[in-house]
Amino acid sequence: MIEPNGKIGLSEQRALLREAGKTKGNLPRLLEKKGISYDSLRYEAYCELPPACLAPIETLDSIEKCSDGIPAVSFFSGAGGFDVGFDYAGFDNIISIEFNEVFCNTLRANRPNQIVIGPPQYSGDISKREELAAILMANGVTENFPGVFHGGPPCQSFSIAANQRFSKEDDNFKRKGFDDEEKGTLIFDYIWFIRRFRPVAFLIENVAGILECDTDGRVQRALDSLAEDGYTITAPQVLNAANYGVPQNRLRWIVAGTRNRKQIVFPKPADTVTPCGSVFLRPTDNVENHITREHTAESIGRYMKLPYGGRDKLGRVDRLDPRLPSKTVIAGGTKGGGRSHLHPFAPRTLSVRECARLQTFPDSYIFTGSNARQFTQVGNAVPPLLAYKLAMAIKDVFLP
Repeated sequence: MIEPNGKIGLSEQRALLREAGKTKGNLPRLLEKKGISYDSLRYEAYCELPPACLAPIETLDSIEKCSDGIPAVSFFSGAGGFDVGFDYAGFDNIISIEFNEVFCNTLRANRPNQIVIGPPQYSGDISKREELAAILMANGVTENFPGVFHGGPPCQSFSIAANQRFSKEDDNFKRKGFDDEEKGTLIFDYIWFIRRFRPVAFLIENVAGILECDTDGRVQRALDSLAEDGYTITAPQVLNAANYGVPQNRLRWIVAGTRNRKQIVFPKPADTVTPCGSVFLRPTDNVENHITREHTAESIGRYMKLPYGGRDKLGRVDRLDPRLPSKTVIAGGTKGGGRSHLHPFAPRTLSVRECARLQTFPDSYIFTGSNARQFTQVGNAVPPLLAYKLAMAIKDVFLP
């Protein structure tokens, strides 16, 4: 029997799981036979929720796009989180640079007319400085660039979560920081491009862990070199996206600068954080990237016992608490394998689209590639709503 809230009763659910458990893998078939889905299943524990955590929150879909036409070049573009935010703020993202072909495919799928410097035509490798500089110049990027450079160098070398996917015995368990020859020094390559082309403004983003890895002050010395080149630079700061309207706890390190002697003033964080509950009240009919995983009866049996915020230790997944921001959306490994948290109201993991909503991507933005690689793209991204608010602050230095 389906209850008014769309859920089946607990006794019926337990009977369904017992029946499915007799033959592994047949829960999806049983659900289909009864005309229900995983969203019709329920947790054992719910509690009354304050209306505030279910009220609609700010989204890019509700913001009117600006069209100021200020040129921008995106470095380490990923799936386009910064690109989307700067686009809504009125910047014209003329070029995106990305070395991962799957990510490049997503960028091209969403903006067919934008130049993407990356596979298969280019390497998209920031460390090949002169080669990439020549490509940029061939595509209209000149010295004293009249716009902004923005980007977040790969953060795995400085991220606790990225490295503790491995066992303690694995060489990758500890953060390598700047000792990571492949990714640890890309921030300095990026700064080389800022000094080479001298954009009016720049933005650098990374994980908070970069501060702990900068034990010898290399980052600060690189920023000092930009100040010597005439840039007015903000003090590096760590902010939580949840204080800026994003329904997710996500700490980011940011620093920005401008060469027109104006000071970039980033918006102050709100006193409160943004709960994630309303994200899961939005309809999912006819949206892209909303494929949910077909869990076994055994998994559902474990998940359904979790309280809000509880963790399934076997699957290492957490039931989200709708009263709070989501835990950080996880990217998974660089070769795929991204995973999600558990839906707060149905005992299943989230879809890519639900994760993208926690990241504040508009529903119109699509992700290409396999489902696992889509999770990776979403989890690696800067929340577009946060990017938008940072971009609006940077735009002020371009105004008279």
